[in-house]
Amino acid sequence: MNKEAIEKAKEHFGKVLEEQLERVERMKKEEDWIDYNSLDKVIVGIIGGDGIGPSIAKEAQHILEIILKEELEKGKVEFRVIEGLTIENRVRHMKPIPDDVLEEIKKCHVILKGPTTTPKRGDPWPNIESANVAMRRYLDLFANIRPVRVPKESIDWMFFRENTEGAYILGSAGVNVTDDLAIDFKAITKQGSDRIIRAAFEYAKKNSINRITAVTKANVIKTSDGKFLNTFYEIAKEYPEIEADDWFIDIMTAKLIDPKRRTQFKVMVLPNLYGDILTDEAAEFQGGVGTAGSANVGKRYAMFEAIHGTAPRMVKEGRAQYADPCSMIRAGAMLLNHIGYEERAKKLEMALDICGQHEKKLVITGRPGGATGREFADYLVATLNSPNLEEKWQSYQ
Repeated sequence: MNKEAIEKAKEHFGKVLEEQLERVERMKKEEDWIDYNSLDKVIVGIIGGDGIGPSIAKEAQHILEIILKEELEKGKVEFRVIEGLTIENRVRHMKPIPDDVLEEIKKCHVILKGPTTTPKRGDPWPNIESANVAMRRYLDLFANIRPVRVPKESIDWMFFRENTEGAYILGSAGVNVTDDLAIDFKAITKQGSDRIIRAAFEYAKKNSINRITAVTKANVIKTSDGKFLNTFYEIAKEYPEIEADDWFIDIMTAKLIDPKRRTQFKVMVLPNLYGDILTDEAAEFQGGVGTAGSANVGKRYAMFEAIHGTAPRMVKEGRAQYADPCSMIRAGAMLLNHIGYEERAKKLEMALDICGQHEKKLVITGRPGGATGREFADYLVATLNSPNLEEKWQSYQ
């Protein structure tokens, strides 16, 4: 046996344990949730990101500026465009988020963010960490919240994906013990599980939803997934009016495409990796990941983003103006809801449903011949301002 390799791996694992135990202590000292109503001004940071990101971010900002026109004029809301979260600048500094960019981000209360490049094998970029993963860690954005709605299919799902634990948070902390043996780590804590699960139950309670489903692989990953699942059922006792059940990730991916069962699911809460997989599958029912928005929420900061990639080919071929902004605009609706403009958020979501899933007077194809992002945004604004918006939306339900 290679004793030297084993000792090096032990030393590495020891450092991982120390970091995670320090994180647990920080979670124990967390502050209360920010109260947006107590702020004189809510500062919204706009980050374009890479590829088609700046194009779709521009359209989402355009929509929000129309919806929040009065608040912007009175100084109750401020938009700040934050530059520098591009793959070129990140590589220049060899950091997932350059220090000066992170400083500007922390001056905001909420962020609306376009997609960013995460280098992979074969890319021309160095293998730096994902900007998303880093931002979730730096700002402690522990709750990834993704809605999927398809009224004509009776699908109305809300996913609560844990953002700061599991395989992703330690995805770059693995160790090649020898040339033949690679080990990665997965960490789940009581505190991390508690706060994401409690957020899901509170959402269900607030919205009069009577069922929550935990998704794990606790039958095989018995220790870490087991801790998540045990915490789920402990918290469920505090909400007797809500039915709590659990499914394993493999069969859950099958049940989402089972028309007899999928409409029974309402709120789902999952560890990080499973949440990433299942929400991408779920988004396909709504029209693909290009139509889905995502919230990354912590007690102090929140970040709202498109869940798709940067589509570099579209930019290379000069088609960025034809990119679908719906994912970013749905993220903007979630942002509105988060900072206290629930009714306006609801109307924006109605308009998105009407324009993207029902009327389809303009269709985005990603190519000339289809609608541009601005043309679709204008169509959306006209629908949003329609006097019979709610009646029209109800007719499609």
